[in-house]
Amino acid sequence: MRIIPVLDLKDGLVVRGIAGRRHEYQPVVSRLTTSCRPVDVARAFRDHFGLTELYLADLDAIAGARPALPIYAAVHSLGFRLWVDAGVRDAVQAAELAVAGVANIILGLETVGGPGMLRQVCSDLGRERVIFSLDLKDGAPLGGPAWQGRDAWSIAGEAVAAGVRRLLVLDLARVGGGGGTGTEELCTRLAAAYPDIELAAGGGVNGIADLERLAQCGVRAVLVASALHDGRLRPEDLKRLPGHGRHS
Repeated sequence: MRIIPVLDLKDGLVVRGIAGRRHEYQPVVSRLTTSCRPVDVARAFRDHFGLTELYLADLDAIAGARPALPIYAAVHSLGFRLWVDAGVRDAVQAAELAVAGVANIILGLETVGGPGMLRQVCSDLGRERVIFSLDLKDGAPLGGPAWQGRDAWSIAGEAVAAGVRRLLVLDLARVGGGGGTGTEELCTRLAAAYPDIELAAGGGVNGIADLERLAQCGVRAVLVASALHDGRLRPEDLKRLPGHGRHS
């Protein structure tokens, strides 16, 4: 299992996500660093935990603004490998991120147009660079019109049929709450049905018990933010995980 620290980016600063209520997000307060600058928070994750793979959610881009490409480049230049959710809505935007050097491009259910676009981007960029984020809120899919009438399980199946080989299950209502991801049952079903898929999960991780439970569900990577900033997860905790929770 790999631990992927999260940088929620808003107005150029790292903010603390709470239940997907983005208008309420405030600059992060962390035991790891006094700074809210993305490069400083990224360095803090590396210095304290040895983690060099990061998930960056560009909240302004998800809301429709231009991606913060200079910030991505600045973090990448420090040696970090990025997963970036910049609210990609079409294949042109996905290609722009690829040209900018983003290693792992998130196609989020919240913004992506439909299975046809997933298929096109997987073909254009290669399946290994694409991560489909199954965005949920209290278990319900957050997809637009192209996804209406489908539950999370059927949407995941359509994504796999479209060529997706990396799948992130993320319940936004759980983010920052510390109550666990709430998606263990779904993740267990997905891991059993699609054993060749790299399955990731996030939202609400509180401590080592959550990580161990997700590992048992077949989850290979977990997004974590608040538990790292608050000290609920320590370097010695991550060393208990298969692979020591590190990636470089």
